[in-house]
Amino acid sequence: MEFEYEFYIGASPEKVWDALVSPEGTRQTFFGCVIESTFEIGSSYKYVGPGTDGDETVHIYGTILAYEPGKIFTVLEHPGPSYRPNHAELESTISFTLEEVGATTKLTVINNAFTENHPSLETVDSQWWMILSNLKTFVETGKGLDFGW
Repeated sequence: MEFEYEFYIGASPEKVWDALVSPEGTRQTFFGCVIESTFEIGSSYKYVGPGTDGDETVHIYGTILAYEPGKIFTVLEHPGPSYRPNHAELESTISFTLEEVGATTKLTVINNAFTENHPSLETVDSQWWMILSNLKTFVETGKGLDFGW
């Protein structure tokens, strides 16, 4: 199973990149989470933020597979420990690719290589639409979407 999304965002690749990886950007676009990592290829990362285990809930974690600022960010991911008891066995790959198109940025997100019978397959599509719509809105307007939570 593969999920692929293409968004055109009215901003530079640098501004979109900042929203994808900086603490200020990810807090606004990934439900209050920040990425903890050195961002070196092969290093670990985790999205940490408010959730079932308090403010330091690990939502997803894994390994950086590719990292080229302003261009590509690819990770092997596992759901956080509070979500699934077998979290270490469950994985997929997420890739963010940015391409300058005129005065916009084409953001392509591919989420694939899921472990067989991965329980997140049921909800991943709706979650990506929310995250990416929020990202586009935030980058273009400076404000995230209010989902009423």
